[in-house]
Amino acid sequence: MVLLLGLGLTGCSGLFQSNAKPEQIYYLRAPQASTAAAPAGVSAAPVPAMPVSLRVARPQAGPGLDTAHIMLVEADHRMNFYTGSRWPAPLSELMESLAVQTLRASGEWASVEDSGSPFPSDYLLQLYVRRFEGSVPVVHVTLDCIVGRRQGREVLATFSAAGSAAAAANRLTDVVAAFEQATGTALGALVQQSAQAVRLDVQHASRSEEPPPATADSAKR
Repeated sequence: MVLLLGLGLTGCSGLFQSNAKPEQIYYLRAPQASTAAAPAGVSAAPVPAMPVSLRVARPQAGPGLDTAHIMLVEADHRMNFYTGSRWPAPLSELMESLAVQTLRASGEWASVEDSGSPFPSDYLLQLYVRRFEGSVPVVHVTLDCIVGRRQGREVLATFSAAGSAAAAANRLTDVVAAFEQATGTALGALVQQSAQAVRLDVQHASRSEEPPPATADSAKR
C-alpha cells in the first residue's frame, strides 16, 4: 500500500511540472532626496519642514494602465505589454508607494500618510496617472495632480508632473531603468509644486492669524 501511494504521488507531481520560464518581477526605486542648487562656494540652507501633514489618496490610472503589466504603446497606437515580466503590484498601488516615499524623503512635511493611514491629515493629494508606458525607445510618465485642504475640501492647486527617458537599448532591463528615471523626474516635479502650493497656503493662514498692528491711540493707552 505504501508503494502504491508513493507511485501515485510521483505521477501527480509530474502533472504539475512546467517548462515555462518563471515570471520576472521588476522593482522601481523612489528618487533620492535632493537639495536645490546653490551658488558656487555657498552651501544650500535646508528648508524647514512645514508644520502640516499630507495624505496621498489612492491614485487613479488611465484606461488600461491600472495593471501590474509593464505596458508598451506601439507606433500604431496598439497597447501591448512585455510578456513574462511585471511590476510587483498594480500601477495605482505602485505609484502610491513611490509618491509617499518621495514626499517623505523631501523633508517638506511634518508627516506624509498613505491612503490607509488611520491618522488625520491637514492636506490631501490626489493623483491621476495619465501616462505610464514605454514607446520604444522612450518611456513617458505623466501625473495629473490636485492638492487641497482636508477641511472643506478646498482645492489649492492643480498641475501636471511629467518625465520621460530614453532606454539605452531595446532590452527590458534598460526599459525598466528608463521607467525609473522618468518616474523620478515626474515625482520630483510633484514634490516641488505640491510643496509650493501648500507653503503659500500655510503662510497666508499664519498672516491672517497675526494680531493687527497697534495704532497710535492704542499705543498711548
